[in-house]
Amino acid sequence: MIRNWLSMGFSLFVAMTLSAGAQAGSPKGIWLTESKKAHVEVYDCGDKLCGKIVWLKEPLDEKGMPKLDKENEDEKLRDKPLMGQNMISDMVADGENAWDDGTIYNAEDGKTYSSEMNMPNDKTLNVSGCVLFFCKEQVWTRVN
Repeated sequence: MIRNWLSMGFSLFVAMTLSAGAQAGSPKGIWLTESKKAHVEVYDCGDKLCGKIVWLKEPLDEKGMPKLDKENEDEKLRDKPLMGQNMISDMVADGENAWDDGTIYNAEDGKTYSSEMNMPNDKTLNVSGCVLFFCKEQVWTRVN
């Protein structure tokens, strides 16, 4: 009986260690943006990484309707809800804990910027958006 408990405990320990190791160094999951106004879920999209808005601190406009992407440069997309909006696209691995060659959409100005990300640790994601050589970086915090 004790042997079974020890065996089961060891198996559980191994399973927990392996699952923690699979998440270590991966930006997949849900992140709180630096402004604390949104959660962005980073996920696999093919062999790249993407991210979409899954939570908004203020999801409704002044009329009580879901907030729309009203600043989008493409007028045809201004009627789309911000919730579920794709923010990060086409990120590819670029070394250990770094991703590059992607884009990030800024709903506040309706523009898309070239982007890269890096993870200094499992709880922090540095996300930058760039125009030419001018970049702005935000530090996002893991929610889950």
